[in-house]
Amino acid sequence: MYESFRPLRGASNPHIQTLLPRLVRRHAKLKPHWQRLDTPDGDFLDLAWSEDPQLARHKPRMVLFHGLEGSFYSPYAHGLLQAWKDRGWLGVVMHFRGCSGEPNKLQRIYHSGETEDARFFIRWLNETLGDVPTGAVGVSLGGNMLACYLGQEGENCTLSAAVVVSAPLMLEPCAYRLEQGSSRIYQRYLLDQLKLNASRKLAKYPGTLPVTLAQLKSMRRLREFDDAITSKAHGFADALDYYRRCSGLPLLSQVRTPLLIIHAKDDPFMTADVIPKAEDLPDCVEYQLTEHGGHVGFVSGSLRNPQMWLEQRIPAWIAPYLEQEAPTKEAKL
Repeated sequence: MYESFRPLRGASNPHIQTLLPRLVRRHAKLKPHWQRLDTPDGDFLDLAWSEDPQLARHKPRMVLFHGLEGSFYSPYAHGLLQAWKDRGWLGVVMHFRGCSGEPNKLQRIYHSGETEDARFFIRWLNETLGDVPTGAVGVSLGGNMLACYLGQEGENCTLSAAVVVSAPLMLEPCAYRLEQGSSRIYQRYLLDQLKLNASRKLAKYPGTLPVTLAQLKSMRRLREFDDAITSKAHGFADALDYYRRCSGLPLLSQVRTPLLIIHAKDDPFMTADVIPKAEDLPDCVEYQLTEHGGHVGFVSGSLRNPQMWLEQRIPAWIAPYLEQEAPTKEAKL
């Protein structure tokens, strides 16, 4: 059943919506079960589970791919893991390289189109914990990455269903948007987080980034970071080349997995360029564009009882694909 979003009364402003989750979900109620997974190239991924996966391997699984410099401690991440645990599902946050609080070892880091770690992790899940219904949610950068992954995998995707939230599906116009008006506040915050993380990495593993500390400190735009670090560490010519080759929107036509995409019209990180044309979407992709919600905000309810709408909408939409009465993927398509 289609569930619309109504913002908390008096809090429809996009900036208020974007910031509210940090107040509503200030502390995680869930104590995560941490695990370190070695990658084939000699690096590692840190996993935050909703419970011990060995004791819950029979349960339906939900994977969360976080946003830029996000982690389990991002309000949407631990909130969704708790919601999934309450449904009787096993949830896990796969931290992108260097995002769990400890710098990763190699030069490569992560970016909006880096799908190899997700591919490795999803395969590892099935091989290690068994083949049970598995869904995935990608938020912001993680949402664009998940869209790329689903498009690349096509018919071969093993996920039962997926949800993409507030994703910059066209990276270039979104990068420019963050350089304009009040959106520059978010650019400054994200860039500060990136620079802090990169500084830690330079201190622990000198020479693993293609910049000096002085060059890093002088950066003022996300595009400069992507020009100097993201693109160079991953074989792109420059930031523009990275943005154009790693946007998820052009790959949506190749998706064959049931997918819900949620965007807010007033998202201060986005432009209308991220909105797909209905005729370009395959039947398995459902697109929900809300009037309000900001960037990964979507806070409804009342001041006395605020509700995190994503924690209701996502489990409700994906449940039929994860639970026993679910239609098969073939039947849905």
